[in-house]
Amino acid sequence: MDPHVTPYIGLDALLTPQRSVLLLIDHQGAQFAGLQSHDANLVINNVTALAKGAKLFGIPTILSTVVEDRGGRIIRQIQELFPEQKPIDRTTINTWEDPRVVQAVADTGRKDLIIAGLWTDICLAFPAIHALADGYRVFAVTDASGATSLEAHERGVQRMVQAGVIPTTTGTVLGELQRDWAREETVPGIADIFLSHGGSFGAALAWEFQLLGADAT
Repeated sequence: MDPHVTPYIGLDALLTPQRSVLLLIDHQGAQFAGLQSHDANLVINNVTALAKGAKLFGIPTILSTVVEDRGGRIIRQIQELFPEQKPIDRTTINTWEDPRVVQAVADTGRKDLIIAGLWTDICLAFPAIHALADGYRVFAVTDASGATSLEAHERGVQRMVQAGVIPTTTGTVLGELQRDWAREETVPGIADIFLSHGGSFGAALAWEFQLLGADAT
């Protein structure tokens, strides 16, 4: 982190839909096959919720794969949300070394970069740390990411934090983007995401709707 840059404080420290761009990296079959730090179903659930949240709040979302012919396509749960978008297929392990990805992010004009990827210590950490040097404030969504071992995941997160990347989770990102229930236009969408992907919180929310006599379907 550049010591000459004034840190974000107060509300400016929080994510907003207007300043954010989402980059999803290598959520492919081959990467999931090596995932050992998290339950793969949990990561799929979380990254799908994250992508749905980005779409709900109008956040530009960039998809990228590595050597798709051998590593597999991006999972359909993500691709189906952005059917018109063909993921940027790379040979570079560090996504930020592919100029097409860097340009796609830059073209959005957004400076808060939210990233999730497989694997944490490589495909997430490398571009997250690299993007800091280009002036982005980088948020790594750790529960929508994972690695070949718990140690690899934890060391990857530690390395990013030491460099200045901000660690966060899917639920935190969604709550941060909504931030006020008076923003009624996105309340039905965010409620649907939590009901579908929020686990025990989603179950509790459905129960609350039931007690209030509201329709949770």
